[in-house]
Amino acid sequence: MQQFDAIWINANIATMADNGEPYGAIKNGVLAIKDGLIAFIGKRDELPGFDAMATPLHDMQGQWILPGFIDCHTHLIYAGNRANEFEMRLNGASYQQIAASGGGIKATVAATRAASHQQLFELAKDRLNTLLAQGVSTVEIKSGYGLDLATEQKILEVAAELDKYHPATIVKTFLGAHALPAEYAENADGYIDAVCQMLPGLHADKLVDAVDAFCEGLGFSVSQCRKVFATARALGLPVKAHAEQLSNLGGSTLVAEFAGLSADHIEFLDEPGVAAMAKAGTVAVLLPGAYYFLRETQLPPVDLLRQYRVPMAVATDLNPGTSPLCSLPLMLNMACTLFRLTPEEALLGVTRHGAAALGLADRGVLREGMRADFASYAISQPAELCYQFGVNQLKQLIIKGKLVRL
Repeated sequence: MQQFDAIWINANIATMADNGEPYGAIKNGVLAIKDGLIAFIGKRDELPGFDAMATPLHDMQGQWILPGFIDCHTHLIYAGNRANEFEMRLNGASYQQIAASGGGIKATVAATRAASHQQLFELAKDRLNTLLAQGVSTVEIKSGYGLDLATEQKILEVAAELDKYHPATIVKTFLGAHALPAEYAENADGYIDAVCQMLPGLHADKLVDAVDAFCEGLGFSVSQCRKVFATARALGLPVKAHAEQLSNLGGSTLVAEFAGLSADHIEFLDEPGVAAMAKAGTVAVLLPGAYYFLRETQLPPVDLLRQYRVPMAVATDLNPGTSPLCSLPLMLNMACTLFRLTPEEALLGVTRHGAAALGLADRGVLREGMRADFASYAISQPAELCYQFGVNQLKQLIIKGKLVRL
């Protein structure tokens, strides 16, 4: 007789595995957990014998179970907001005028530098709670609003503290190469050297899971990002990049050269870049929130990504300047309506492919041996999670086998 910690019965299960069925679906299925892992998933008549008196049973009454959502690209830890810039833009102010008035990323950097560890923790916790209530169980958080060692470390320490005390799992990404701080005006190479010098100590303190860089005309060149990635590789850290968002500099090809986890944004990605990503196994992270908020017109090359079988993840890009949108369900809808993904592609983007974008092989799919991160929804079909926005159909969220209080 098999021992289980809990069993979910009478469920429709979107495993998101590649089992030949849309959404990897198991109709009228059963899911059992043991020690924080999925111990059984399948049809009811295949369930091994168990102690029915000692095992909690959850009758789903036809609800759908999906893997816990993964938001694989956020800038969730910051202070201040830039609503004033939003209003200025809508009243006709140019980017240069906003920057000259102290706006842009400089405003966020100043507010984040001034904020205490506790203030940043409280602000971030509220945003993280919002995502949790949407069924999000894993969140990547980038630094990059410090642009000096003390504040970059502060941001990453807050992320580590959230990972310790919050139900959601946090993946910490060092984005020191996000923008050029005022202290290094006209000296981008000098700042990149400083970023590379920050990394070993932060890594030694276990504050870095991956390294990111903004490879763009407004950010850093391919050669500068290469230096950051080489430093990361020497430390055994995986890399990713903000790439091809506003132009095609070849950042995605650079990431592929380093066998990177993901290239993110990629609106201006071309076919050679797609081919390089496919060969390297690099995930394309689509960020429809930034596309929408900036009113961009250049769509990412979704058909090429399909053609080359590059996995597509979907994330919020939650940040105060270009995607102040703390809603992964909204991103699902936008991925379908703006980028023309199918609902199945969009849901793969926040489950299986979202996990791949973070290098996580233990979640994102529901199968035996995987982490018991999953959620139940009062829906009639998985596509409802992409179709309807603003009505939260989440009924249960389980993370590492434990029921989360929502």
